Amino acid sequence: MAETAAQPEIVTIPCLKDNYAFLLHDPATEATAVVDVPQAAPIVATLDARGWRLSDILITHHHWDHVDGVADLVAATGATVWGAAADAARLPPLDHALAEGDPVTIGGLTGAVIDVPGHTVGHIAYHFPQAGAVFTADSLMAGGCGRLFEGTAAQMWDSLSKLAALPPETLVCSGHEYTTGNMRFARSVDPVNSALMSRATAVDAARAEGRPTVPSTLALELATNPFLRAADPAIARQLDLTGADPATVFARIRSLKDAF
Repeated sequence: MAETAAQPEIVTIPCLKDNYAFLLHDPATEATAVVDVPQAAPIVATLDARGWRLSDILITHHHWDHVDGVADLVAATGATVWGAAADAARLPPLDHALAEGDPVTIGGLTGAVIDVPGHTVGHIAYHFPQAGAVFTADSLMAGGCGRLFEGTAAQMWDSLSKLAALPPETLVCSGHEYTTGNMRFARSVDPVNSALMSRATAVDAARAEGRPTVPSTLALELATNPFLRAADPAIARQLDLTGADPATVFARIRSLKDAF
């Protein structure tokens, strides 16, 4: 009987106060990538504990709490750095400058770049079908989405719509532990959603035990994340926007969250 190939591994690494970095490891080739580097030390410690060698660094966007440790990590490991060509001037030096649809190869794993402007205009996500995961940082988040610091609501809705089209079983590896607050807000705009109520209870239990709520699954986000549900008539009714287009409903949800 033929042996089953070892599956890619994903490790969630808490950094700073509430950030996450992620290791993506290909057992077949021993290649390992990290997605975002808020700080180098926790990543180096996790690599050492597992006996893995870092081969690649994947950057999602330019904010300091996602790139501050890149220079130290490159110095420590010699890893190759990937990031958005459109934002190269604001990122650490890139070995590979990327645009939407470009392939990203980590050992035997091939991912694709998804352009997801909104939080920043140069934000990208990385989808790795073989790992069943998308690394979304501050675009699609667990129960929420990133603030619109640079982009427009229409841009962010378009970005989230791209991510929503991925297979529902996809793991959503987002960049922060914001889920408790996101659940509180979600209940205010989607108060009769039983799946949301169940998720909020599970999130509270996980955090009480010190467990991360990230990654989530796209199916869970589609069922409970109001920012992905702007096309749902029930959400529009709750916001007195019956008949409005989803981008308009999304913009209202985002403005309400900003003031929440």
